Amino acid sequence: MILSKRPEVDRFLKSPDRGVRAAVIHGKDRSGVAERAEILCKAITPDLNDPFNVTLLTDSDIDGDEARLDEALTALSMIGGRRLVRVRLSAEKASIDKMLAAALKTHAEGGFNPDAMLVIEAGALGRDSALRKAAEADKAAVGIACYEDETGDVARMTREALAADKVGLTGDALDRFVSRLPRERGLMRQEIERLVLYIGPGSGRTIDTPELELHLGVEPDASLQDAALQAFGGRPAPSQAGLRRALAEGESPVMAVRQASIHLGKLRRINVLMANGAGAKEAAKAAGVFWKQEAEMLRQARNWRIEDLEKVLDSVNAADIATKTTGSPDQLIAERLLLEISARARRLGL
Repeated sequence: MILSKRPEVDRFLKSPDRGVRAAVIHGKDRSGVAERAEILCKAITPDLNDPFNVTLLTDSDIDGDEARLDEALTALSMIGGRRLVRVRLSAEKASIDKMLAAALKTHAEGGFNPDAMLVIEAGALGRDSALRKAAEADKAAVGIACYEDETGDVARMTREALAADKVGLTGDALDRFVSRLPRERGLMRQEIERLVLYIGPGSGRTIDTPELELHLGVEPDASLQDAALQAFGGRPAPSQAGLRRALAEGESPVMAVRQASIHLGKLRRINVLMANGAGAKEAAKAAGVFWKQEAEMLRQARNWRIEDLEKVLDSVNAADIATKTTGSPDQLIAERLLLEISARARRLGL
């Protein structure tokens, strides 16, 4: 079965149904996958280092050795308690995907130790993945896809983490901080921990935007953000200047393309929210737009309709793949992408 809504996912991770024997947690955000898997595994077996009840395998352990996984799933607990078999996949390989799918189906049907729990952590599994299909199709298994956190989820996570250390941010400061956070769970947690240390754990302090700015300092990717903002605003020369400045500061063409994707996502979210009745300022805030860029982002959103953004998304995705290809002229690819976006923006009247 598929679990997709955050409340139902959270409930399952903290208190899994005994009738479920397997879970496949997958997504591009590997630290987000690992975090959710850790919560689930601890709900099964609190001591994850228990050699009698826990078996940890990687793709290299089971590649070409199907019997090793079968033995782990067949083994009985020697000291009582539920057995946990945890499999971590570091790469996509069709043979392993099919082998795990077959093992999961057999285990879900009770073919191995029915009291064992199989937890598989993987990268982004496509719709054609046999493993993903097997997990989503069986009532005794679950498939959980980890997508990029929404702005509201990031804000909630930040508030909870700060409250646990008895510190806080004002509303405006929280919006500012969330807009700066990376959407990769591991990096996000690190930034929140750094903020807690800055405010003072257990101090009971709540800081405002000016004090937060002292902590944030100059954004390392400010030039890339400016390059994307200028490109979508139909200003090719400032966009190229921002890109060159970012590259001189040590940023990579890959991150330039990534920033263009983030900017596109914010424009799309503003469009969707406004189409569903949200006010302009409300939509910009929900999309994680920094208040100083609000007027410009709303100006762009009025011209960049969803169908126009979908067309440019194909170019962004193609550039993302190309910049990550060995030997590719990644700087030229990033420059060309921003010029293409600028040209489209000008044709839209920006």
